[in-house]
Amino acid sequence: MAFHEVRFPTEIAFGSNGGPEFFTSIVSTYGGFEQRNINWSAARARYSVLHAIKNQTQIDELLSFFRARYGKAHGFRFKDWADYAATAQQIGVGNGSNKVFQLSKTYDSYVRIIKKPVSGTTKIYVNNVLQTTGVAVDSTTGIVTFTTAPANTAVIKADFEFDVPVRFDVDYLPSSFDSAGLNSIRDIALIEVRL
Repeated sequence: MAFHEVRFPTEIAFGSNGGPEFFTSIVSTYGGFEQRNINWSAARARYSVLHAIKNQTQIDELLSFFRARYGKAHGFRFKDWADYAATAQQIGVGNGSNKVFQLSKTYDSYVRIIKKPVSGTTKIYVNNVLQTTGVAVDSTTGIVTFTTAPANTAVIKADFEFDVPVRFDVDYLPSSFDSAGLNSIRDIALIEVRL
């Protein structure tokens, strides 16, 4: 799958709406009981940027961004203003040999894998001590790599900001000409992609 490591314009993203979606099948019995099947192991977010566009400059920017992604063809980064940061998230426990850990964010008992951290925002801690050397974070995968494996039982935590990998959910982006020199765009849907 093609993915472009570029971020959807943040000023347009601010004002969008959306959030996580699950896919659950429900079968009801004659007795009124239900059988619920969880079809997805992880949520998939949906967004609408319909009301986020405020001026002609943003319309031009969106049209340019849409054309460069070829509609649905290429994924990109999106800042979900309602959920874009994590603090003191435990991402693993050392065993003396493992050097690689994956960024994640925990919501109660639900763990979300983070694959698109924002470059330069991640801080890694081992036993609550900030690591300033000997650790690297891949901003395209969310993988944290230590040069020396953390000691056995060492708790690894992270602070970071992150983007959601999404794509346009439309191949057609119609606009209407509301008055001379001003037009508007409708039906701008985004959907999270699994990487």
